[in-house]
Amino acid sequence: MKTTKTASPEDFAHITEWVFDLDNTLYPHHTNLFSQIDVKMTEYVSNILQLPKDEARALQKKYYLEYGTTLRGLMANYQVSADEFLNYVHDIDYSWLDPNPALGEAIKALPGRKLIFTNGDTKHAENTARQLGILDHFDEIFDVVAANLVPKPARETYDKFKALHRVDTQKAAMFEDLARNLEVPKEMGMKTILIVPNNFEPTFSEHWEHDGATDYVDYSTDDLTQFLTAITR
Repeated sequence: MKTTKTASPEDFAHITEWVFDLDNTLYPHHTNLFSQIDVKMTEYVSNILQLPKDEARALQKKYYLEYGTTLRGLMANYQVSADEFLNYVHDIDYSWLDPNPALGEAIKALPGRKLIFTNGDTKHAENTARQLGILDHFDEIFDVVAANLVPKPARETYDKFKALHRVDTQKAAMFEDLARNLEVPKEMGMKTILIVPNNFEPTFSEHWEHDGATDYVDYSTDDLTQFLTAITR
């Protein structure tokens, strides 16, 4: 697995704040759990706006690109209930995820606080982490509701996260599967780690490396458990 540079325990000796994205970060991308949410979002848009599925999906993706989340786009253009939307799209089968005791042990071994920072809601984060068997290792969850429904990568959301949880960003590391969501953390002084799909493909590598992502990605890995184990060894 290629990394932007080799991670060592010394590089992370000062870290006491461990911040993790949720979807496609705490579980492998190939698990494809988020595909269920994706389908549910299309259904929701189709139902509430009375659109054919293909038009609903196109609008869903348009809003995601323009607003950061489909929900934010729907709220900006239609009077939708955030609670209703979040409950609907997160009504999924979590058994797709296999418990990951090795990841749990790796997170438990990290010195300091562990936090989940997600564009989903707390219930989804808890259900996901519980299914993985790692929920008890986290101290706090900062969700999109706590962010006033303003998703990453908006700077104001990171500022709110930092203030609410009193995070010392100079002693923090953030793990994310989307490179664009690491730009602000890097500017705030955090160590940044990009979680990429297993068997990292060159085409994917070229995509995030050539859009300037290397300016704010310190490390990349396709094995979170292995990475955490290596820096705490």
